[in-house]
Amino acid sequence: MSISKSQLGSHRGLIIGDQEIFGESEFTVKDKFSGEVIATITKAGKKDVENAVTEALNTFHNDELTPYQRYEILKKAGELLKERKEQVAFTIAREVGKTIKDARGEVDRAIQTLILSSEEAKRIAGEELPIAASPGAENRVGFTMRMPIGVIGAITPFNFPFNLACHKIAPALAAGNTVVWKPATTTAASAYHLIEILQDAGLPSGYVNLVCGSGAQVGDWLLQDERVGKYTFTGSAEVGRYIKENSGLRKVSLELGNNSPNIVHHDADLDLAAKLCALKGFNTSGQACISVQRIYVHKQAEEAFLSKLKSITENLKVGNPLEEETDIGPLISEGEAERVINWIDEAVSQGAEIVTGGKRDGAIVTPTILKKVENDMKVVCEEVFGPVLTVSTYEDINEAIEAANNTDYGLQSGIFTTDLNIAMKAVKGFKTGGVIVNDASTFRADAMPYGGIKNSGIGREGPRYAVEVLTELKTVILNL
Repeated sequence: MSISKSQLGSHRGLIIGDQEIFGESEFTVKDKFSGEVIATITKAGKKDVENAVTEALNTFHNDELTPYQRYEILKKAGELLKERKEQVAFTIAREVGKTIKDARGEVDRAIQTLILSSEEAKRIAGEELPIAASPGAENRVGFTMRMPIGVIGAITPFNFPFNLACHKIAPALAAGNTVVWKPATTTAASAYHLIEILQDAGLPSGYVNLVCGSGAQVGDWLLQDERVGKYTFTGSAEVGRYIKENSGLRKVSLELGNNSPNIVHHDADLDLAAKLCALKGFNTSGQACISVQRIYVHKQAEEAFLSKLKSITENLKVGNPLEEETDIGPLISEGEAERVINWIDEAVSQGAEIVTGGKRDGAIVTPTILKKVENDMKVVCEEVFGPVLTVSTYEDINEAIEAANNTDYGLQSGIFTTDLNIAMKAVKGFKTGGVIVNDASTFRADAMPYGGIKNSGIGREGPRYAVEVLTELKTVILNL
């Protein structure tokens, strides 16, 4: 079964094995700026999910690809994605509401994710064990092997629907697994681009099966199926906790929320800090787990930094994400925009001051800077997931690090300083999975290990590191 490009944007079904399954129950994916329907997609029923897992399991047992074949397929997929970049970026921009230039950036990253994963398919290996050094084991040789787990249940979010899907699916395939994939319903149209690319790259049917629908139903049915060997999920901490509590002894990888702290010390390059905090705080309308949210600026630099941050923010162009000059588009829904504005208004009622922004037009929220905030305000202690920056001041670096750590999250953090000692104090002091020095917390290279601690999740992504948790370590002892 091959998916025609001409079909994209019309009625789409579930992809189970070599079949596209249509049903009476459907949902629509809309352009987040215009409201136009992009695609109408079949909702999976419980039997569909069971069939998808059965197909994935049968494929795993009966149609094994060699490591080199996996390499060739994933490498070819990266090449095909490069050729189809504009088509895929156009779909992403429409279904997410992110700007076309940011959508192109997501596609560029996805190309790298596929290429990196292809290389990992050739590198999966164990190691020799020093068994002979143990008394009584002199005639034995030991080594380890990395074996695929089986069926991987992948649940992906709306904000980076294509690249984050590649981060789950490509390493899973590289490691020799099969996949049942549930994308976010609000951004499920781009999933068909990825399925088509993998098929055209030579991936046989059954290796990636697509089931669409709500997390509360389809995601839960996938979680209940004991034949799924591992779950990999990106989304909210609440759902991540539910998956962990209900997955039993099966493995999970969870990439969850954050309210990223960024320190701007008095010796920092304030132009650089203001530019990066603004651009990376408002990128994708702030709907990224590592978007800049909390900024702690030294009192000596407060006035100058705020002035620069305000100027850059007010020069960002807000509007139609398909226009090349647009910097900020809509949020994923009008309901989310209303929530963000309510959080801003609540903070103001509690004493915060709006430096700029704080307005809403439909699903668009103008980039907002708040000062005089307190740690118990939602815009500080929770994950805003919207275009909102909060600015607090400090006098001592230890005070700033302590404030940054005063959260249930711990994904990534950032610090701007020219003092190596201050930078290393922060590196050691931040309770986060990643620390970015002289760049914003939002920086991510797809080759690096990416993940958090505390309520920000379990495990690491990045193809090399994902392959490790998408395989089982088997020990082999030979008695010679």
